[in-house]
Amino acid sequence: ILKTLNSWFWWENIWMPINCTWADFVDRDGLVFPKPHQLYATIPCAFVLLIIRFFSERYVAIPLAKALGIKNVRRVKPQPNPVLESYFRECSRHPSQSDIKGLAKKCNCTVHLVEKWFRRRRNLEIPTVLQKFKEAFWRFSFYLTSSIVGFIFLYDKPWFYDIWQTWVGYPFQTLLPSQYWYYMAEIGFYWSLIFTLGIDIKRKASACVVSHVVHHLAAIGLMSGSWCGNYVRLGTLVIFVHDTADFWLEAAKMFNYARWEKTCNMLFIIFSIAFFITRMILLPFWILRATLYQPTYYSTTPVIAYFLFNGMLLILQGLHLYWGYLIFKILKRFVFLK
Repeated sequence: ILKTLNSWFWWENIWMPINCTWADFVDRDGLVFPKPHQLYATIPCAFVLLIIRFFSERYVAIPLAKALGIKNVRRVKPQPNPVLESYFRECSRHPSQSDIKGLAKKCNCTVHLVEKWFRRRRNLEIPTVLQKFKEAFWRFSFYLTSSIVGFIFLYDKPWFYDIWQTWVGYPFQTLLPSQYWYYMAEIGFYWSLIFTLGIDIKRKASACVVSHVVHHLAAIGLMSGSWCGNYVRLGTLVIFVHDTADFWLEAAKMFNYARWEKTCNMLFIIFSIAFFITRMILLPFWILRATLYQPTYYSTTPVIAYFLFNGMLLILQGLHLYWGYLIFKILKRFVFLK
């Protein structure tokens, strides 16, 4: 069954134009092509990034937070109590007064002690400002580095200025070393975010959690698929457009946690402008135009991958519209309600 599914998945008509086979993608005459098995390297990349994250948070983020006046608040842990812990996890974090009295009898202690235990236990679930700062610092560091490196990789490429160049010579476009490392690092980063979903700051709104998970999985699927189909030129442009706005948001969060209000407000306004330029203008009217419209000039029979990749890009654009709505609401409050 697995062999049959594998043959269906790698069927040429899914990935490449008519009259092309996988045999045509063997390295030759100076041409180097992306290979699906190279994506296995993204998992070790994810663990390397997790190690870098650990040391950067410990030796850079924490001293920086202290310099900005953020203190490490130590919360008092409640005494171990299996009965109360079981109720906390399985029933409710906010027991009613009658339940508190019942639990007090069961544990042979006072109502006051039970209330105190639940209060301390709830406080443990709330992330400290330092934890939030460390996570924002890591994302800021990665997105800023990725944006700078991405610009260095792309600024001298013709397709950075003329989007039509992404299709010239397709599918026989050689893979550059810079494109290889750019992809491995980006996919590895999103894997690392999925690996740490259980320990990162938990969002309050379930819709926010779902949108983050959908975004991470769609990003990994889109980048992996574009790698296999050798849509690497377009892929690097999509990555660059996404990362250039994100580090402004993480910087605004960091200064918000440090209570630098004016700096935070200024950075959030810059982020909002960058977000609307990159996600609401460049992505739909520049990149999506190149993926939806321009391929029809090169082939009258679009392959299945055309619909798969554009479907995932449209999912991402839908998330951008949702996040754009939230950003607009915040800006509206900021301008009119101070």
